Amino acid sequence: MIRLLALRELRSLFAMPSTWIVFAVLQFILAWFFLARLEAFLEIQPQLAQLANPPGVTTTVAAPMFNTLALLLMMLVPMFTMRLIAEERRNQTFALLLSAPLSGLHIVLGKFMGLLIFLVVLMTGVPLMLYTLVLGTNLDQGLMLSNLLGLLLLISSYVALGLYISALTTQPIIAAIGALAVLLGLWLVDIGTTAENSPWHLISPLNRFQNFNNGLLDSSDAAYFVLFTAVFLILTVKRLHNNRVYG
Repeated sequence: MIRLLALRELRSLFAMPSTWIVFAVLQFILAWFFLARLEAFLEIQPQLAQLANPPGVTTTVAAPMFNTLALLLMMLVPMFTMRLIAEERRNQTFALLLSAPLSGLHIVLGKFMGLLIFLVVLMTGVPLMLYTLVLGTNLDQGLMLSNLLGLLLLISSYVALGLYISALTTQPIIAAIGALAVLLGLWLVDIGTTAENSPWHLISPLNRFQNFNNGLLDSSDAAYFVLFTAVFLILTVKRLHNNRVYG
């Protein structure tokens, strides 16, 4: 049933004209950034060649591109999570879903997996662009895989948070604003905190992503994303359970 719900979400997402508009705009922005970073790297390459251990193209082009993508996703994901439950409630179709012989866990995981797969497909243009660089140079495969793993964990946390906030309201716009406000708040508190040992750094998804972006695989960062995602998925399941019991 989870697979069927995920496929249902995928079909509805790809059927919306706005999806293709967002996809086109996003690819244009990423392609422009990619070419700009590549041009800047080629301009400073003679100076880098004089260094003993010069940074490679993966560090100067790929890593900044993944970092930019992480920021764009922070603003983009709430636009998709807002419709997962809030829009169904507004359209009065969510009651039918709750009345079906499905557990709240099945519903939550189906919607979560559907949007997660959709976003992964949406992001495939980035590694495809970056891997074209192997035609002229060598890529740091470890750094690339670290960024891809970190990006997947980051997207999962964004979707889980947005799904929970979407379950709290019947208005998609409020759900989008709420999710964006939480994500922006965590990011702004992180960058506004000067103390290196501040606990605010530990709860920011973007801050946790930085280690992956730098090629550092830390089990504590991975555990943070898994727990962050699991907590909000569990909260969403409990919210749906309350809807079933109390209407």
